[in-house]
Amino acid sequence: MIERYVLDLQEVDATQVAVVGGKGAHLGGLSRLEGIRVPVGFCVTTAAFRRIMAEAPSVDDLLDQLSRLTPDDRETIRTLSAEIRRTIEGTAIPVDLAAAITRALARLGERVAYAVRSSATAEDLPTASFAGQQDTYLNVVGPMAILDHVSRCWASLFTERAVTYRLRNGIDHRTVRMAVVVQQMVLPDAAGILFTADPVTGNRRVATVDAGFGLGEALVSGLVNPDVFKVRDGEIVARAIAAKQRAVHALPAGGTQEVAIDSRRQEQPALTDVQVVRLVELGRRIEAHFGRPQDIEWCLVDDGFQIVQSRPITTLFPIPEAGDQDNHVYVSVGHGQMMTDPMKPLGVSVWQLTALAPMHEAGGRLFVDVTPRLTSPASRAGLLDVMGRGDPLIRDALETVLDRDDFVPTIPDAGPGGPPPREAPAPIETDPAIVAELIARSQVSIAALERDIRTKTGPALFDFLLEAFQDHKRVLSDPLSIQAIMAGMEATWWLNDKLQEWLGEKNAADTLTLSAPGNITSEMGLALLDVADVIRPYPEVVAFLEGVEDDGFLDDLPKLAGGTEAREAVEVYLDRYGMRCVGEIDITRPRWRERPTTLVPVILDNVRNFGPGAAERRFEQGRQKAQEKEQDVLSRLRALPDGDQKADEAKRMIDRVRTFIGYREYPKYGIVSRYFVYKQALLKEAERLVQADVLPEQEDIYYLTFHELHDVVRGNRVDDQLIQERKEAYRSYHALTPPRVLTSDGEAVTGAYRRDDVPAGALVGLPVSAGTVEGRARVILDMARADLEPGDILVTAHTDPSWTPLFVAITGLVTEVGGLMTHGAVIAREYGLPAVVGVVDATRLIPDGQRIRVHGSDGYVEIL
Repeated sequence: MIERYVLDLQEVDATQVAVVGGKGAHLGGLSRLEGIRVPVGFCVTTAAFRRIMAEAPSVDDLLDQLSRLTPDDRETIRTLSAEIRRTIEGTAIPVDLAAAITRALARLGERVAYAVRSSATAEDLPTASFAGQQDTYLNVVGPMAILDHVSRCWASLFTERAVTYRLRNGIDHRTVRMAVVVQQMVLPDAAGILFTADPVTGNRRVATVDAGFGLGEALVSGLVNPDVFKVRDGEIVARAIAAKQRAVHALPAGGTQEVAIDSRRQEQPALTDVQVVRLVELGRRIEAHFGRPQDIEWCLVDDGFQIVQSRPITTLFPIPEAGDQDNHVYVSVGHGQMMTDPMKPLGVSVWQLTALAPMHEAGGRLFVDVTPRLTSPASRAGLLDVMGRGDPLIRDALETVLDRDDFVPTIPDAGPGGPPPREAPAPIETDPAIVAELIARSQVSIAALERDIRTKTGPALFDFLLEAFQDHKRVLSDPLSIQAIMAGMEATWWLNDKLQEWLGEKNAADTLTLSAPGNITSEMGLALLDVADVIRPYPEVVAFLEGVEDDGFLDDLPKLAGGTEAREAVEVYLDRYGMRCVGEIDITRPRWRERPTTLVPVILDNVRNFGPGAAERRFEQGRQKAQEKEQDVLSRLRALPDGDQKADEAKRMIDRVRTFIGYREYPKYGIVSRYFVYKQALLKEAERLVQADVLPEQEDIYYLTFHELHDVVRGNRVDDQLIQERKEAYRSYHALTPPRVLTSDGEAVTGAYRRDDVPAGALVGLPVSAGTVEGRARVILDMARADLEPGDILVTAHTDPSWTPLFVAITGLVTEVGGLMTHGAVIAREYGLPAVVGVVDATRLIPDGQRIRVHGSDGYVEIL
């Protein structure tokens, strides 16, 4: 087959990305749409680019050097990319290739002006928009100038920005090719950008039009502020007309120039209302053609619109599939679980199969549809109350949606003829034996799971697991377990509310719950201090651990003095806690037992920062502080009117909170313990599939759902392309920030704290653990890279239980995600750490090493 160097836009369609790049394929698809006008032109194909690269063999060696760099090697990237660009621009275009381009120009008219635009094969794809990374040249006149600008477009594949982007996203430089789109220049009265979904809120029903006079270059380059129109259901719902002082116009001989706009025209809209609505209608047709929201560049010429570019908007968070056209309101599961990273498909589906409520996936995250609870006034109040106590930003976002009269209908609660209200279960006794019994039940259930799963393989394993998931749900929904959790939480709320009312004291329960017994998560942090105690006396072991990189290091320990004891201590720790890890709700994440090197930096920090017996001392100090606080509170209450009664009630609640609050963490430990058993069995199946040449590698099963994996095991066949697509989608999900609340219109609703009692410049959050502390902020996004000194304040995105071992070394905590009863908050109170959670963008706004003051009782952070 003879490769063609030039294709007319009319010959191209959306499937030919490999031949004409993303931009060319999109424009070709658009030019075939009835009623959509695209300026005439042609594409110089990727075959021409490959030919040029073959004419410049020295580029090969430079690409080898580039591929060995990291995104942070800026200086070398700058030097190498500049050299590659110089080489490509300096390579003579072969005669037959130049002739193909000039013939195409002759057909369209040699003396008219053209726009010459780069179109890379990895550009404008659904999962990655490379907007602005390669070059566009406007108003280019004459064959020689066009050939010169085609060369520049080829070279623009290697701008510093494009190279760094590919390194960051793991895209191989050699797999990306550059085509060039050459189109007749349009000289518009007005131009701009149309987003068929609101790019700020994500609302798919609201289109946004940016418009200015002259060429669109003035808007893209930021030379002028555009007029902005918002259109919903064919109606303009908002408009802001800017003073447009300048425009960019084309020059007759080629090139462009800035011109001043007549002062009488500056405040006039660039488009009429009728034109805005018509443009959005065109945009909706283009969106329907490509099947997703679009970012469209348009020109207005003689009252007709021409489309010069359309690409997917890649920053929108996807919408969960509902299967109907009704309005839905979704609340993020990850914000409650302190894990907002994307999950792999197997992780999503196992969580869905073991969760008590139906969950919907979008963007690798899970959401619960709360619409049914919002439609009923009775359940609505309860939901808002629980959400408000946990995360006020979620409550505020839900109230924002409810304030729009038409989005969530109110269905009156059943009247006298309706079903009788359910009886609330009788409150449980404040009895530590209840917690002991619940823990024993969980342990028996997990032991049975471990015993019974051993003999199961192939399809029989999957049948067994589906039954095990039902048992998992039975354990989670045990009424006694739920009552014990609620008893601890309700006692906390009661103490905070009543002691503030009676004594004017905020968050008194924080001190009263210090070193509460039976908290598996806080014990896990203290137990790693005990491991450090075993290792500290052996300098050889400490030195060895400082150089550890391989997860097999435990086998090498016995060769060292004290190594046998060290290994035993780590093994005992892993037997109890090895099923935990960062992001543990995703079954696919590597557990500490699988990757014990994760714990080494924390153990070494503990060796360095603490003395022997720190765990016991720490627990005892907390217990004493709680006891002193209890005596203080009770004596102050007795001095009040009706003091004896108040003190007796408070004493009952203090006993209750200390009995039950530690159990709050146990169900999650049970879930994660079961997950590790499921995972080990599934990985054995994966190993069998690898040996049978069904899968290239074990971890490929992570990109299949549980039921898809079941089918693969039954049929010994896998769809390799599906796994590849899932891997790419998972990579792209990392760039998305999941909203706390999302609507079926795609709108990410952000709540606000609405407080006026915070100093200017302070960062607002939710107070979850009392006290004020000042210190150095350590912004840590990866637990394995933690390097903490005594007195540091941990600033991070979210902390699930696996972060607890770091809590023993810090004096305060700030997170972007969290609520009053999420894991980080519960453990911060146990350890007596002042903590503020739900601080939006904390890891971006607080520089690493910055001195900060955390107001754990008042819920804000000052940057000093």
